[in-house]
Amino acid sequence: MKTARLTDFGSTYTKITVLDMEKGKIIGFAKAHTTILTNVMEGFCLAQSEIDAQLGERVYTHNLACSSAAGGLKMVAIGLVPALTAKAARLAASSAGAKVMRTYSYELTDADIPEIAGIGADIILLSGGIDGGNKDVIVHNAQRIAQIEGVFSVLIAGNRSANQECAKILENAGKEVIICENVMPEFGKLNIDPAKDAIRRQFINNIVSAKGLDDAAAAMTDTIIPTPLAVYEALELLSRGAAGEAGLGELMAYDLGGATSDVYSMADGSPKGAKAYLSGILEPFAKRSVEGDVGMRYSLEPLYELIAEADPARLCRDFELAEEDVKNWMEMCRGNPAILPIGENARYAAIDEAFAALAIEISAARHVGHVDKVYTPAGEVLNQTGKDLTQVKYIIGSGGAVINAAEPAKILGYGVYHPRDGNLLKPINPAFLLDRENCMAAMGLLGRIAPEMAIKIMKEKFTICTK
Repeated sequence: MKTARLTDFGSTYTKITVLDMEKGKIIGFAKAHTTILTNVMEGFCLAQSEIDAQLGERVYTHNLACSSAAGGLKMVAIGLVPALTAKAARLAASSAGAKVMRTYSYELTDADIPEIAGIGADIILLSGGIDGGNKDVIVHNAQRIAQIEGVFSVLIAGNRSANQECAKILENAGKEVIICENVMPEFGKLNIDPAKDAIRRQFINNIVSAKGLDDAAAAMTDTIIPTPLAVYEALELLSRGAAGEAGLGELMAYDLGGATSDVYSMADGSPKGAKAYLSGILEPFAKRSVEGDVGMRYSLEPLYELIAEADPARLCRDFELAEEDVKNWMEMCRGNPAILPIGENARYAAIDEAFAALAIEISAARHVGHVDKVYTPAGEVLNQTGKDLTQVKYIIGSGGAVINAAEPAKILGYGVYHPRDGNLLKPINPAFLLDRENCMAAMGLLGRIAPEMAIKIMKEKFTICTK
């Protein structure tokens, strides 16, 4: 039997999925707590022992893996204009599977330098200026970055006229430098794939060993990739389809994790109304955004602060929760990020679900586009910024807080347009699907060797959710 072992070294759990490649079926699944503080192979071996108990020991035809252990790939993106090159840099980093910690635009200031140093990024993406355009800002920012202590790589993806000058400044400061094509070579024209590929290569070359995954990498038949990139590729495949297997069309997905909430949209995003016009750049069909301050465990306190800042009473009022219980649950999560609202903690399930619902609401608002009314001599028009996702057909939910909830559709409903959303271009009438078996990352890995099989399995495993 030809089999594939697909491993996801997650920030909380290491998950192993085994497939029968001849029948195109999942035949084994196991997970164990990711042992970040010691050696990730310890958690892997625990999960593998469970797989061996299910299937017996065997040799696998394919060994593929992805990882977000120890926080995954941390990046800072720097550009010139917030809505143009800075946005292009962020899109490139996010689509490569990175956790974009902060985006900066214009000239870096004295206050920015210690802030960037404190982030501890693995890679800084330096962009700015179209080819042949402004050079001063990107050169100034290269000089500033050269002052930052620490070990990190700098990916230069800006005005090609300034590439060599920036590289010389950074190399003289002892920084590793990678040069690739401009993320915006012409005004309003995105070119993020070269930067995305360069980021992925850096993850493979440096980040894997830096996170203690080199032993795992040696056991694989292909390179380890970032988990968010695997999910990104799975969703793009499911949306677009492949030869011989149709896709589902336009979709969104929410993957709620312990540290971040990842949002994906596979949709055209162009203006839909007759009087709607795009402002700024047209974002790519396949887009990912990651919210580092919106998570269900490690980032639960920042999430609570975001909710309270907008409406201090909302969490308890709208979800009929007791403030004391909310505080208790947050304290328990702080002490044990792997805790689940089950068993003796079942009384906290409603609180966990409330946080999940508002995590989706906040993440959706940041990901989707919006419109503003503009009055012209020809009458009122709608000025659109970002993607119009109103016609998206499906919303897919993933992550334990969603798939284990009593009413997952209610949680996912916070990603759908509501009158309180005003000018946000959220989906209007999508169907809800659940990744109940947490297999999206595994299907992204499978899609690299058997795309049609990956699509079929996702169609089979992603169940329709109505309550």
